[in-house]
Order: sequence, then C-alpha cells, then structure tokens
Amino acid sequence: MPNRPNMSELELILTGKTERHIHWLTQNVGIHHEMLSAFEQLTLAAKAAGFELCIASGFRSFDRQLAIWNNKFSGITAIKDKANQTLAIEKLSEREKIHAIMLFSALPGASRHHWGCDIDVYAKNLLPQDQALALEPWEYQSSGYFYPLSVWLQEHAKSFGFFLPYDKFRGGVAQEPWHLSYLPLSKEYKKFYSEKLLAETLLSTDIQGKNELLHLLPELYQRYIINTAEA
Repeated sequence: MPNRPNMSELELILTGKTERHIHWLTQNVGIHHEMLSAFEQLTLAAKAAGFELCIASGFRSFDRQLAIWNNKFSGITAIKDKANQTLAIEKLSEREKIHAIMLFSALPGASRHHWGCDIDVYAKNLLPQDQALALEPWEYQSSGYFYPLSVWLQEHAKSFGFFLPYDKFRGGVAQEPWHLSYLPLSKEYKKFYSEKLLAETLLSTDIQGKNELLHLLPELYQRYIINTAEA
C-alpha cells in the first residue's frame, strides 16, 4: 500500500465509513485513487480485445451495504439461491436467512467494495439492447453473453494487477465471475481486516438480525469473509 493511512483512517476504509480514498469516475461509480491507472490500462486492453469494459458497482459505502442487507433480511428485496430461485423467507429461520443473504451479499462493514479496489464489471457492447444487466452467474457462463469477457479476464486480468477473489464456490460466497480485485491494495486491506473490527462495527449499528449475526460471527467470518482466492 504505497500511501498507508494511520490505523483509525484504515479502519474507516476497511468498514466503508469514509470516501477519502475514492476517485469518482461518475456521480455513482468510484474506485480507489491508487487503482485508477491500472484500471485505465485494463480498460484499454479490453477495448483492443473487443470489449467495452464498464463498472456496474465500485465503491460501496457502509450505509449502502447496510440498506442492502436490511432490505433483504426484512423481505423488501428478494433473496435468491444458487439456482437463481427466489426463497420464501417466511419459511427461513434467522440463521438460514443470514446464510442465504451472504451467498451473494456481504455484511455491512465486511464488503470488499468498501475498500474501493474491488469492482463488478461487464462488457457494455455485449449486453443485448433490450436486456437489463443482472450480474448473475448465467450471464458469464458458456451460454451467456458475457462469456467471452469472462474468458478474457481469466487470461489477462492478472497482467494489470487484478484477480477474481470469487473465482469458484468455496462453500461461502457464490462464484462471481464479474468481481475483480486489485491485488496490490486488497492484499494489504485483507491483512489488516479482523473479526474483532467487524464485531465492533456490527455492535454499534442498527442491523437486522444483529443478535444472531454476533452469535454466528466466528463461523461467518471464516466461511464468507476471508474464504477467497489469494490471486
């Protein structure tokens, strides 16, 4: 991490409670300012290969991730399984809901998107004109329209410092072929992240399922948060 912040600033970055490390590409899409050059180079290489690389989601604040979590936990937003089927949450226990949500959505305070060096990408020119982006695995699989991009990223992303932390299902987070992480930054942030920091963050916030989350936290931390590819 070329310009390492002090520990208090670092904890704010790790938990999504500051935007001071973010360079805004548009009003809604921001990335870590130390990743900007590498991303621009990746975009140019992708363009030369025939892909109009775009970011669907970059930096995500703690408050935004909290809203995503609470909406899913309360049933405002659908929770889907690995087969893309909507779950009947009224039939699930709190524990089951937590595991179902964490298959695709991170806990607030524990999302790699807080760091600004993790992005969800797609190829705008491969998306059919009448089709909305879903960011679901089928779009990137062999019969999906982003499959050529997925193959290209697997082969070339590392040349620009990026890797796929959710390259396959490891028993925690589902495979996310759209999720790129900038290794020079993310390896440092992961090193400083801790279960203790997450527990303290959750204790001080109004999150749905808090008591069960705190009870399950050691398991959740190991299974969903640090259980990723290393590069």
